[in-house]
Amino acid sequence: MLIKLALVFVVAAAFGAGKAAAQQVTKPSVPGAMNFAKLETTVACGGATTPEAVPEIKKMGFASIINLRVGTEQGANIEEEAAAAKAADIKYFHIPFNAASPDPAVPETFLKTLTTPGNEPAYIHCASGNRAAAMWMIKRIAIDHWDADRAGTEAAALGLTNPTLKQFAVDYAQSHKR
Repeated sequence: MLIKLALVFVVAAAFGAGKAAAQQVTKPSVPGAMNFAKLETTVACGGATTPEAVPEIKKMGFASIINLRVGTEQGANIEEEAAAAKAADIKYFHIPFNAASPDPAVPETFLKTLTTPGNEPAYIHCASGNRAAAMWMIKRIAIDHWDADRAGTEAAALGLTNPTLKQFAVDYAQSHKR
């Protein structure tokens, strides 16, 4: 009886807290993907990702890849990564996001893409992980209704270190809550 009760507690702790609970961030090594940081089941954010990393990302169970790199960035490899995604049978979305002059239209496209049924879990990446974590932070505040501090803590664990991007994420999300 005690073992069953303990098992029920573990299951309740894992699932009963619902979507509001923060997920644990892990940082597995993925060859070809810099700064890979994964939430338990929902998302992973990363930096520069080579086409060679795509099959491993697919094996990890991700339904889609969202690339936030601007095509002119050194090493962006947009076409090669898209071809690798097609070969690995994983959805691929290129949503260029310029950190130097953030376009408010980008988060809307990102949120629509991420929340489309069948696109999660998603691997979101840019060059360093900052833009990817900022976009995830926007999702947490605007859609999941997390407060900015909590979302910021999770985004920092995923790779957000740029204070300008963090402020952009907070400002955008708070003015576009759903």
